[in-house]
Amino acid sequence: MPDSSPPLSGLRIAVRASGVAAAYAARLLSTMGAEAILLEPAEGSPLRCEPPFLPGSEVSALFAYLAAGMRSAVVPDGGFGGLLSEADVFIDDTPLAEREALGLDEATVARRHPDLIHVSVLPFGAHGPKAHWKGTDITVLHASGEGYLLPNGLSCELFPGRPPVKVYGHFAELQGSIAAALGALSALWVRPEAGGQYVDVASQDAALAVGAFAIQRLGDGSVEHRVERSFRYGGVIPCADGYVELLTLEQRQWHGLVELLGKPDWSQDPALEDSLERSRQGPVINRHIREWASSRKVEDIVREGQKLSVPLAKYYTPAEVVRDPHEQVRGLFQPVETGAGVFDMLVSPFQFDGAPFALRGGPPALGDYTGGAAR
Repeated sequence: MPDSSPPLSGLRIAVRASGVAAAYAARLLSTMGAEAILLEPAEGSPLRCEPPFLPGSEVSALFAYLAAGMRSAVVPDGGFGGLLSEADVFIDDTPLAEREALGLDEATVARRHPDLIHVSVLPFGAHGPKAHWKGTDITVLHASGEGYLLPNGLSCELFPGRPPVKVYGHFAELQGSIAAALGALSALWVRPEAGGQYVDVASQDAALAVGAFAIQRLGDGSVEHRVERSFRYGGVIPCADGYVELLTLEQRQWHGLVELLGKPDWSQDPALEDSLERSRQGPVINRHIREWASSRKVEDIVREGQKLSVPLAKYYTPAEVVRDPHEQVRGLFQPVETGAGVFDMLVSPFQFDGAPFALRGGPPALGDYTGGAAR
């Protein structure tokens, strides 16, 4: 019989997290089956106080999501040794200036726990001239170059005078957390031969990779600007009752779009058979598409467009995402008790062997772990 247990079953993750990057890295590994222990001070992780809060409660929605399925251990300063000796991976976002006094610096951890995978995830990494810099998500987003290119597309057209903004939520920090989780998995893969390793992750570097195309263009001598960073035609299209995203890259997709639009006279210009000419006329084409879509419903456009192999999709509200049959079939969400009621919670953005993962439970009560859990 094949082993149906999650891939990281039997492993233990210790995480000291005051920010999103370290916490979500541990959350990813925990969802894959590892036991995750959140190492907290007596007053609890700062994430417990991070708004927004679940309705009618003092439970942080962010903490409830990040810490779902974890356990909590209250650890006094300098008292980390016992829990680290039981762990396979230690994920830490403690500022560098504080690590040595706590016994959490790279050299001390390596000496005391030679088989431990020590993952450091900081805004600008643990080495280099910016290692001691502080950085919130908006700092890291702009330091990675992505903020410079916002807002763009439809947002830039609607609000041309809006100053550079950030993606909603914790976009840059989440990129760092994904890099940290992948770094931990890579180190675990070779641990039988290499032993413990130190993994240094900078959220800035991880967020920088998101803008790889802009960096590539910079190497070609072209500096992208938010006004120009949009699809020449397509992109976000306002409809009568919502929005769709449209992207036609291939000739057959352009032909499908023309069919969807009802073969209007303007689309029959032979010059538009050339993709470069379509790019040059992108703003004009978009005006025609938006005028056509403004009186039509999203579901009708998506249904008819997909019949014609036109790459477009509806923008869903959060409530629609949770109720969507596709997400339900994939087991993307799980009802979780949060301490402020039961809420449907995203489990994992990926599956394993075609099956969804499951959360062990909701966020932990402060200090609910006293040791001795089965490995």
